[in-house]
Amino acid sequence: MPTKRPCIYILIAGIAAVSFAATGKSQARKSNSSLITFGPQFESVLQQHGVVGGGFALVRGQGPEQTIAFGEARRETHQRIDNATSYNWASITKTMTAIAILQLRDRGKLSLDDPAVRYVPELREVHDQFGSIDTITIRHLLTHSAGFRNPTWPWDCDDTSNCDWQPFEPTRWSQVAAMLPYTHIAFAPGSRWSYSNLGYVFLGQIIERISGDDFEVYIDKNILKPLGMNSTYFDVAPYFLESHVSASYLRAGTKLTPQPLNFDTGITTSNSGLKAPITDMAKYLRFLTGDPANPLYEMVLKRSSLEEAWTGVLPATEPGEAATAYTSGPHGTQPKMGLGFFVVETGGHRYIYHDGDQGGFSSELLIDPADQCASILAVNTTDTGAPPPTPELHPQSNTEPDAKTDLRQTLRTILIEQIFPSAN
Repeated sequence: MPTKRPCIYILIAGIAAVSFAATGKSQARKSNSSLITFGPQFESVLQQHGVVGGGFALVRGQGPEQTIAFGEARRETHQRIDNATSYNWASITKTMTAIAILQLRDRGKLSLDDPAVRYVPELREVHDQFGSIDTITIRHLLTHSAGFRNPTWPWDCDDTSNCDWQPFEPTRWSQVAAMLPYTHIAFAPGSRWSYSNLGYVFLGQIIERISGDDFEVYIDKNILKPLGMNSTYFDVAPYFLESHVSASYLRAGTKLTPQPLNFDTGITTSNSGLKAPITDMAKYLRFLTGDPANPLYEMVLKRSSLEEAWTGVLPATEPGEAATAYTSGPHGTQPKMGLGFFVVETGGHRYIYHDGDQGGFSSELLIDPADQCASILAVNTTDTGAPPPTPELHPQSNTEPDAKTDLRQTLRTILIEQIFPSAN
């Protein structure tokens, strides 16, 4: 039997002319034939969805990344994508929020079965027709089974040409708290799954109130710094990284609508505020796939706690809703929800993943724990499948791609069936 070699795959996509960088192709030939196999497939999928540039990077074990990069981070100035380009990882942020909760649990600061209202007493104002609000636990919030709505902020915009006065997301906790008397529980807590950004705002509040740190500070101190993710930040870029921030776009047919650049996610940071280049996300994936020789990984979170997070507890499905990248695995397999991570089994393997969508960015993290392989994908163009938009100033914070044509499901299948196995 050949020795298995741990590997990490990173995918990046942006707006660009349709071509491979010559240096990227050269790297692929030198490093691994699977890159040559995957490159044309990747390019084809991007072309199909109107994302006409992209890149791919490979890391084996703790060795240096091997990358292919082509495309533009900013279409208007033709700025090229490179390994320093920073992307909004959207809901992949939730995986770090879950890790932070498990850190606090492992240190005896909370129990996953504690009532959420114990730490966020404002939840007492929520209307729960199914019983006492005390039955909603931290575990329910982690598994999206508490019954809260998906949108963080239930506002709407009557005139899209004159809504720039509204915030991109709620900027203060007081704004969310003011809406809690008008918030209801949609189903009996724990009875089923329903994705909730709002629930992860509550988890962010729990982290802040127990630790005494702002959410961003806690994550930086206890996840980013130990993992050496020195170019990772939340919301608006620090000055020295501003030039590396990728723009993002909504695509409807042939029309592109730019989205806000370098934006603040406000109080919703714990569900969607993470910004990072692929080189830093590779460090995060190395932690997730594990390395017994690195004691910092165990200090960040015990492997047993990660395995607990990666245990599916209920089907991730919305009755009557079309399957999305979140709720459908390869060939229609049904994912389950763990503690902040999705779990799907196919071809005799268990895969862990999480997707993200926000303001034109779409992303996906994918892990094969048994073979110590992982990937992460980000595109800065979302194909909404909608009619061409009218010019607007009001940002669209959580616009999702058309479920029928989401490129992530296609790429996920290629990675699982062709690229991951060939790397071992």
